[in-house]
Amino acid sequence: MSHHVNSHARTPRRRWAPHLLTLLFATLLGLIPWTGTASAHGSVVDPASRNYGCWLRWGSDHLNPAMQQQDPMCWQAWRADPNAMWNWNGLYRNGVGGNHQAAIPNGQLCSGGRTEGGRYNALDAVGPWKTTNVGGNFTVKLYDQASHGADYFQVYVTRQGFNPATQSLSWSDLQLVAQTGRYAPSQNYAIDVRTSGYTGHHIVYTIWKASHMDQTYYLCSDVNFG
Repeated sequence: MSHHVNSHARTPRRRWAPHLLTLLFATLLGLIPWTGTASAHGSVVDPASRNYGCWLRWGSDHLNPAMQQQDPMCWQAWRADPNAMWNWNGLYRNGVGGNHQAAIPNGQLCSGGRTEGGRYNALDAVGPWKTTNVGGNFTVKLYDQASHGADYFQVYVTRQGFNPATQSLSWSDLQLVAQTGRYAPSQNYAIDVRTSGYTGHHIVYTIWKASHMDQTYYLCSDVNFG
């Protein structure tokens, strides 16, 4: 299987000391207001969530005009709200109580129901998002910066025939492929996924119910089943 690994090991957080990272962000961007009960959260890093993938590819080169032609979905997301990428780890909702479909309307799944004042709305945009190559069996890797832990993970894949490049994502388009129990607080989680019959571009949709409070993350990753 062809499997492109996007790991938090590639991020500046792993290459630089934390105080240098903070200084760099403050110098380049000013202070970014983090929300919630902690200044660090998490996301799926492999296959990369939409905004984490954009940050991975363009975070150090976000002024490059080539982004518009080479990565048009990231380009439109950067233009809509750069903080969707700089805050790639903050796409969550509080107080959902497990009633995900009531909290997140169809067409808004990748933005967590336009959470955080609409910061992530551009992630719902329909189009040719960059994909990570996966096989029928693959592993979802999530980086939890704040070690929140997990009550559970739910991993879905869009049904065969759904086209993320032309169709808006609805709950009815998703098929559950993995459901987990609790995970103790850590910074790295791995969820093994076994599938069959999928080919082409799909969305892997991961729901992460954190353990530290009623806080749930809704994460779209674009994949290509070879």
